[in-house]
Amino acid sequence: MIRLHINIDHVATLRNQRDTDYPDPAEAARLCMSAGASGITMHLREDRRHIRDADVWRVKEILAGGVLNLEMASTQEMSDIMALLAPHTVTLVPERREERTTEGGLDLSVGREALARLTARAAQVGTRVSVFIEPSLEQVRLARELGAVQVEFHTGHYCSAAQSEQPALLGVFVQAAELAHSLGLEVAAGHGLTALNVGPIAALPHMAELNIGHSVISDAVFHGLGGAVRRLQAAITAATVVG
Repeated sequence: MIRLHINIDHVATLRNQRDTDYPDPAEAARLCMSAGASGITMHLREDRRHIRDADVWRVKEILAGGVLNLEMASTQEMSDIMALLAPHTVTLVPERREERTTEGGLDLSVGREALARLTARAAQVGTRVSVFIEPSLEQVRLARELGAVQVEFHTGHYCSAAQSEQPALLGVFVQAAELAHSLGLEVAAGHGLTALNVGPIAALPHMAELNIGHSVISDAVFHGLGGAVRRLQAAITAATVVG
């Protein structure tokens, strides 16, 4: 079974639009888990545009030992928060203030010393390290050298590509996934995935985890949050269960 982690950032985005105390990301986390999610993903950005510090601590309390995947940049501030919070997993992502959303994978050849320090610190508090990268063989090898236990492939370019281009892109994912598995790395994916396009990504070899958020929060408008999670889980199951 592929683990489905729901990213609840955009529950906080909606709340912050009016600076109210609702909708509550912590309650969203509870509902997602009740609907069958395997874990919760949150991106604590430098500018706190959606998730805020208090949200992270409240969600960790609600999960009560369940899987909290904290997405973050490899900065000293975030390293300090990670060391105090000790989430189940941290996913290292690129971050620019001017971007609307994450625009691509992290280049692990840049700032390797800082990444290595953060990875070592995570190990000290019992936190797994995942890296959000493009499906590049070089980046997969660097992830292994860094000491990550998981690679999460950026699927945004695939999701936005013309249908005629997608088979070739899937081939790139297959090669990267096979290499990651051979190096002992778990394979995950995320960004731009919906109940309509998740099938081919879910069916990639060695896929262990999917992190999906925006489409779930969007679908919740029509199906309710629990219904949106179950709809996505059904699409994943349909793509991966062999008759």
